[in-house]
Amino acid sequence: MSDQAIHSPSAKSTAGGLVAMLYGIVTYLLFLATFLYAIAFVGNLPVPKTIDSGRPEPFIPSLIINVLLLGMFAVQHSVMARPAFKRWWTRVVPPSVERTTYVLFASVALLLLYWQWRPMTGIVWSATDPVAAIVLQTISWIGWTVVLASTFMINHFELFGLRQVLARLLGRELPPAEFKTPMFYKVVRHPIYLGFLLAFWATPTMTVGHLAFAIATTGYILVGIWLEERDLIALFGDQYRRYRQQVSMLIPLPRHKAKVG
Repeated sequence: MSDQAIHSPSAKSTAGGLVAMLYGIVTYLLFLATFLYAIAFVGNLPVPKTIDSGRPEPFIPSLIINVLLLGMFAVQHSVMARPAFKRWWTRVVPPSVERTTYVLFASVALLLLYWQWRPMTGIVWSATDPVAAIVLQTISWIGWTVVLASTFMINHFELFGLRQVLARLLGRELPPAEFKTPMFYKVVRHPIYLGFLLAFWATPTMTVGHLAFAIATTGYILVGIWLEERDLIALFGDQYRRYRQQVSMLIPLPRHKAKVG
């Protein structure tokens, strides 16, 4: 094989596609590990570090550090998801790995949060009744299940960047974004966020640290919904406006029934 064939545009494109695919797979596996650790972290399951494990330190410094960690994740997660940032960012990174890079940064921000989180172990409430404890724990597990299931109802592998890197490897163009409302999305507009709220708030023992985490993430979710829906209206226009009128944001309440897309 000649040097010209080795360095041909097609060979370079294939090599770039393979590198992007490997990057996407490694990042996806990191996301999975981070997501599973989040379940253990919030639920105080037997892992090296949880939301309530470790020796408590002075309250004010702990609160400041925890708020900064949550704020860092929120800023990264929101800013990198905005269309204006994506337009700038894809001048730096190839569009095919933009989503993968977003997932990587989010995973690293969460890993840093797990590592540096300061426990604040004062008890806010504790379910002493075994039945109540089981009910709360079950609701939390339902929340995590709703989160994961909801990602598959839209496009799990596109959401976490694998579809994009596979398309690059195969030399295919992804189709334009399509508005759809499968299953849970016919009941609430943001089932992923609903699942997180259930997972974060339903706990048999609510400590001060866990409460701070739940309050901060709830605030971030509400801001994130406002930003996300603004982007969705810009993308889908009246189609999304009608959907917003007909389907509740987070709480599944009866609304006017009509075809939404």
